Amino acid sequence: MNRLNLAIIGQGRSGKGIHGVFYRSDNNRLFTVKYVVEQDAYRGNLAKELYPGCTVLSDYKELFAKTDIDLVVNATFSEMHFAITEDLLEHGLNVLVEKPFARNRFECDTLIRLAEQKGVTLAVFQQTFYSPIYMKAIEVLQSGVLGKPEQISIRYNGFSRRWDWQTLQKRLGGGLYNNGPHPIGLGLGFIDFDPAVRVVYSKTDSTDLTSGDGDDYAKVLFTAPGKPLVDVEVNSTDAYPTHTIKIQGTKGTYVSSQSEYKYTYIIDGENHERPVVEGSLKKENGDPVFCSEQLIKHEVTGKFDGTPFDMGVSNLYEDLYYAITEGREMMITPKKVKEIIGIVESVHAQNPLPRKF
Repeated sequence: MNRLNLAIIGQGRSGKGIHGVFYRSDNNRLFTVKYVVEQDAYRGNLAKELYPGCTVLSDYKELFAKTDIDLVVNATFSEMHFAITEDLLEHGLNVLVEKPFARNRFECDTLIRLAEQKGVTLAVFQQTFYSPIYMKAIEVLQSGVLGKPEQISIRYNGFSRRWDWQTLQKRLGGGLYNNGPHPIGLGLGFIDFDPAVRVVYSKTDSTDLTSGDGDDYAKVLFTAPGKPLVDVEVNSTDAYPTHTIKIQGTKGTYVSSQSEYKYTYIIDGENHERPVVEGSLKKENGDPVFCSEQLIKHEVTGKFDGTPFDMGVSNLYEDLYYAITEGREMMITPKKVKEIIGIVESVHAQNPLPRKF
C-alpha cells in the first residue's frame, strides 16, 4: 500500500503525545509526516528530530501552497478546531480534526456540508470507538447474552485538579468538551446513535478543584424510545472510581475498567421457573423465610490487548486511510460525532455556568 503524506498542526499533548507517538510507532505503515505546523521554536526543532525529513512551518496557511499533502491533522487548541478545519476544507484538503469536533451542532453541520461540497474527507479523532474497551462491550451487548439492556453506565472519573487552558469556557474547556466526547460517544454507540435520543437529566458544576470556570463535574442521563438508559459521568471529584463501563441487562451484567472486563450471566432453562406465591413464604414449620436462592450463573473474565491510545489510534488511522484512498465510509462518521456534540450542547444549555474569565 502506498503511504499517504500528512501534515499535522500542533505539537502539544495531543499532537506530539498521541498522534506523534503513533506516527513513530511500528503500527504506522500508512502515513508519512511531511509537514509539521508549530509556532513554538523548541517544539518545531524537536519535530525535525521526531519526524526525520519533515518540513516545519509556523503558519498552517502555508500548507495551501503545497501540492503533496493527502491529509491534514488539526491538533490545535479546542476553540480553534472549527475555524481552522473550515479553512482547510475550503482549500480542498482532507482533514482529521481532534475532539471536540466543534462548539455546537450548527458548526458541525457547517463543516459536514463544506466537506461534501468540496468532495474531500472529513473525520473526527474519536479513537475510543476503535479500541478494545468499546469493541468488547459492543460485542457482548449485541450477542444477547446479557438479555435486554436496562441501563448502561459510563464513568470517566478521577480525583484530580487542573489549572490550564482546559479549565476555561472561553477556550472551549471543561470536562464535557475535553473528556466528555468519549463516554457520551460510547453511550450513543450503545444505543445505535438513535436519532430520537434526548437528555432526560443533567447536572454540571465547576468545583473548588478547578482553577478556571469550566465544568469538572458532569452527570448526564439520556435515552431513546425502547433503548436503555445511558448514565454518563465526567467527574474530577471521585476518589474511588469503580468502573469505566457497566451494562446491566435482564440476564446478566458486564463491567470493565480500562484494562480488563468481566461479565456474569444466566442461561434460559438452567434456573427453574418460580411460580408467584401471593402470600408469605414459609418454612415447613411455619417460620417466615425470605426469597433466597443460588442462581446458576456463568462468569467470563478477560484483559484488553491494547488501549484507546495505541490500538484505538492505529485502527482509526487505518479506517481513515481507506476512506481517503477508496472512498469507504468510516465506522464513526462526522454525522455521528455531531450527535455527541449535540448532547454536550444540550447539557450546557440546561446548566449554564457563570463565566469568570
